[in-house]
Amino acid sequence: MNRLCIAVACVVACVTCVSNSQAQEVPAGANLPPIPITSHDRVYHADQASNTVSVYDPSTNTLLGVIPLGVAAASDQHPAWVNGGMTPANISPLYYGQLLVHGMGFSFDHKTLDVVSIASNAVTFIDTATNAIKHTTYVGRSPHEAFFTPDGSEVWVTVRGENYVQVIDGKTFENKDRIIVGDGPGMTIFRPDGKYGYVCSSSIPQIAVVDVKSHRVVANVPQPSPFCPNIAATPDGQQVWLTLKDIGYTEVFNANPPFNVIATLNTGPITNHVNIVRNMHGQFAYVTIGGENNVKVFTTTDTPQLVATIPTGELPHGLWPSGDGTRIYICLENGTGMQAINTLTNQVVATLPGGQACQALVYVPQAVPTGNGLSNLMPLNSYGQAVHLYMGPQGSSTASAPTTVTLNYQGPLDLLEAAVTGLHPMTSYTLGYAPNLADPDDNFQALSTFMTNAAGAQIVESIGPLRQVVAGTPQPEDQRFLEIVPTGDTQPVQVQLQSQ
Repeated sequence: MNRLCIAVACVVACVTCVSNSQAQEVPAGANLPPIPITSHDRVYHADQASNTVSVYDPSTNTLLGVIPLGVAAASDQHPAWVNGGMTPANISPLYYGQLLVHGMGFSFDHKTLDVVSIASNAVTFIDTATNAIKHTTYVGRSPHEAFFTPDGSEVWVTVRGENYVQVIDGKTFENKDRIIVGDGPGMTIFRPDGKYGYVCSSSIPQIAVVDVKSHRVVANVPQPSPFCPNIAATPDGQQVWLTLKDIGYTEVFNANPPFNVIATLNTGPITNHVNIVRNMHGQFAYVTIGGENNVKVFTTTDTPQLVATIPTGELPHGLWPSGDGTRIYICLENGTGMQAINTLTNQVVATLPGGQACQALVYVPQAVPTGNGLSNLMPLNSYGQAVHLYMGPQGSSTASAPTTVTLNYQGPLDLLEAAVTGLHPMTSYTLGYAPNLADPDDNFQALSTFMTNAAGAQIVESIGPLRQVVAGTPQPEDQRFLEIVPTGDTQPVQVQLQSQ
């Protein structure tokens, strides 16, 4: 009888321990059973250009609607223009919404979604069951990502425009502490047991390892380059993976002391996000390669091996697996929506619409325990309106186009975002348009001058009345074509190939 009591006590203790070992970047700890996909689950992604959160039911692969946090295009609920229709509301001194909705995380009880808006310095806490805003906490300049600690007591927000992690109370959502980690912290992820937080940087080539309980930096790990946007921990607590967008690499290091680097992988231009999948085939790292429009899958062995390359839509960005590891969901920044991948076959099984310029994505199992979870959602409407273009060397095919362009509808104006690849590294170029590709120097109008990164790539943005000029149906004499030319030159290296 005593042995039975001891055995039961051990089981209870183990369950408690394992429940607390969930890694924020994965659906469950290594020893927890899979969570089947049901209609109670939700997929969310943060939409930077439309300032919305797109909400999906993964059991039916259906977009349910969006949660508007700010203003993008005009709608009945949020007029996007003030001053007699001449000024975009989101640059008005009277603007009240969130701006550049970008980062995303969730609580371990699956009841709260946290959403970071970069330009308005905000973390918005949303009830997953009702889609209602619980609280908004304002932090320092240009926050990037926010994640709950494994015990749910705190939310750590990387304040990328400064040099610290802002710690928010996980219950009251009030600011409580700052952890100084060096310039430009990009993102924090936690080891499954909650002992360490790993903070990569977007400004300096260094990862800070922080003791979660004491908030002290206990080690630093070198990054091969300064720009890390995303970091993930394996559910077995053995490895940390991080992406390096500026050079197109992915680094892997030991999640335990001495935190030594295990591997540095050349993954491809505009390497965006990484996440970990566990399924019947094993444990794998999935990495979105924005410049190649694919997802690469690696083993998480001591010598990681590439085992699959999965073609996706335009500029894949955030990604997150389902609770059972059989699906992973990919946010398409230039594709304006989301794709679902079957991780057992590594094939895309669904493509869905969504808000504009999506960034981070999370999968929350059992986010809506009862009811249909449709409260406070708005139809997609103009929040997802966009035009898609391709650019490449003159005469090339759109199928192999190195550059994708999206024109996101912003009322009378359009926000252009080009995922440029295939150029010389660390070189200055100008994106613009001209009326005649046969005579590219004739009336060339510059839109943006940019410097490529070490991978010969860059994300380039501009704003203006562009849809009707480069993608509409104007009179032939009004048509213009996008071009990329070396700065100071006139001969284009890439031109507009086709409108979608």
